[in-house]
Parts: sequence; structure tokens; C-alpha cells
Amino acid sequence: MTSTSIRRPTAPSAEQTERFAQEVEPLMDVLLRGARRLTHRDADAEDLLQDTLLHAFTGFHNFEPGTNLQAWMFRILRNRWISAYRSRQARVTEQLTDAITDGDLVSSASHGSAGMRSAEQQVIDSLPDNDIRAALQSLPEGFRAVVYYADIEGYTYAQTAALMGVPIGTVMSRVARARKRLRLALAHLEHNDHTSCAIAA
Repeated sequence: MTSTSIRRPTAPSAEQTERFAQEVEPLMDVLLRGARRLTHRDADAEDLLQDTLLHAFTGFHNFEPGTNLQAWMFRILRNRWISAYRSRQARVTEQLTDAITDGDLVSSASHGSAGMRSAEQQVIDSLPDNDIRAALQSLPEGFRAVVYYADIEGYTYAQTAALMGVPIGTVMSRVARARKRLRLALAHLEHNDHTSCAIAA
């Protein structure tokens, strides 16, 4: 009869701790800016950065020296942000009350779809222009995501590639193809602008 042993995480060595501090310190400013772009609030950005650093430190033994540390850190940052967002969405709303009526239950019930909307989808849904919103929503998910990160949030192609976990060439290709689709989808607006200018003249 064989017994299976459970592997416990080993405590990081002093050398590993020092290497983590030296290599991550120069990235702190860019990571904090990335956290601010995701959270839109300084306090939340600082919390997200701390959470990212904790997870990166505990998993630093998995990082392959010589590979892109910034991309690795941005990937953890994005994953921690998504986890926190999903956790907030799944949390039950708590309210203090003396009694709960049937009307209270009905008014607080969610009538939306069971699936959770991504943060990217929420941003797109909040756009003021219906034509632009519809054009963005018509893009395939991968194209919509690169447009969100590169054009709406202002990330570089390298940062976008790190956030999405795809090669930078894939990001560049998707951005170019997505922009072409958007131009075609919004071409009627340019035609209407020219028509209205001609009428005004």
C-alpha cells in the first residue's frame, strides 16, 4: 500500500526574497499605474497592487529567470483584479432591516441573465454613443478585448499581450483587424456627416 504525500509550499529562501525585491522594485510605478487603470480609484489600486505582490511573491519560485517579469506581473495583476471583481459580483447584498416583506424580496431580485458581465463589457455598455457601442459589441470577444485594453484603457501592445496571455503579434493583428471592422461598421456615420455638411452649405 502506497501513501501519497501532500506537497506543502516551501518558505522562500533569503536569496529568493532578495531577488524578488530587486527585480520587482523597478516595476512598482508601472504596476501601480496599471492597477489604477483597472480600478479607477487610488485606494483600490493600492489594495490590488498589494494583493498582486503577495501572489507574485508566493509564486516567485515558478517564475523562469530570463523571461519577461513585467508581463508575468501584469498577468497576475489582471487575474487578481478579475478574481476580486467576480467575488464582489457574487457577494450577497446585505441590508439591515427589522422585517423583510415579499415586496422587498421582489425588488431586490436580479432579473438579468445568470452570466456575469466582464468589466470590459460594462465599459462598452456605458459608452454614450449607441452606434459605437453596437459596433464594439459586434466584434468577436478577442478583438473586443484588445480594443478595450489598447484603445480605451491605453495599454501598450506589450502590456495588452501580457494581460491577455497572447503573443504581441496576435495583439497587433487583432487590433488592426478590429479597427478595420469598426471603420466599416461606422462608415455610415461619416457618410451622414458629409451629407449634413453638404446640406448646410
